[in-house]
Amino acid sequence: MDLKKELDKFKKQQEKCQSTLTSIAAKASASRTPAKPYVAPPANGKAPFPAVKFSNDTERLQHINSIRKAPVGAQMKRVIDLLFETRQALTPEQINEACYVDMNANKAVFDSLANNPKVHYDGRRLSYKAKHDVKDKNQLLYLIRKFPEGIAVIDLKDAYPNVMEDLQTLKGARQVWLLSNFDSQEDIAYPNDPKTPIKLDDDLKMLYRSIELPRDMLDIEKDLQKNGMKPATNTAKRRAAAQVNGMPSKPKTKKKKQEISKRTKLTNAHLPELFNNLAGS
Repeated sequence: MDLKKELDKFKKQQEKCQSTLTSIAAKASASRTPAKPYVAPPANGKAPFPAVKFSNDTERLQHINSIRKAPVGAQMKRVIDLLFETRQALTPEQINEACYVDMNANKAVFDSLANNPKVHYDGRRLSYKAKHDVKDKNQLLYLIRKFPEGIAVIDLKDAYPNVMEDLQTLKGARQVWLLSNFDSQEDIAYPNDPKTPIKLDDDLKMLYRSIELPRDMLDIEKDLQKNGMKPATNTAKRRAAAQVNGMPSKPKTKKKKQEISKRTKLTNAHLPELFNNLAGS
């Protein structure tokens, strides 16, 4: 009987210990982070490239696709603009990298650019070809002096990047004139060189000679302003200042008449009537 009681007591102790161990194990498993699965390294020993999601590059790919599906003229313009801005000789591969126009895959674009008057193709590279081959201000002035009848500014604009600034510098130095053509409203550059012979039409000469200038300076100044020119004088202001300050005009001094006296050396003795007053003195 006593043995049975001892066995029951031992079983209860075992059950209590088991429940305690189970609760401890449950707490430990809850606080422990799960271990990452082991990934075996690649056979070649190199680290794998990170995966690129297509969604991250979708916009760029759509942009490239739209360029390559554009009309031939639109793709040509992109290439010519690139050549104009860079002023470098580029291969078709470099052009494709820069502006996404694949000339090697589009024969129509390639042939059109190779035969375009604005493009120079040497068989391997393409570069921009301006109408006039000048590279700096001195060459620009030399070119303009070759055209005494004038050269259109629009034909000079694409010579090199800062050609318009150099043209204004030459104008400011009075080495060239920039005048507008009344028919086309385009600027024409003329050389300002006294040695350059300029031939004028007879009609222009007759027109110049037939123009009668106003007699009053006020009218001349008004005509200059009407034609967009600034007069060098301001007659109205000058006359107003003269009235306010009361500046009278300078009277002309009369020259004193020299009388003949006895001390005067006589050189006209053959004209005795000039010396009648000396007889009475």
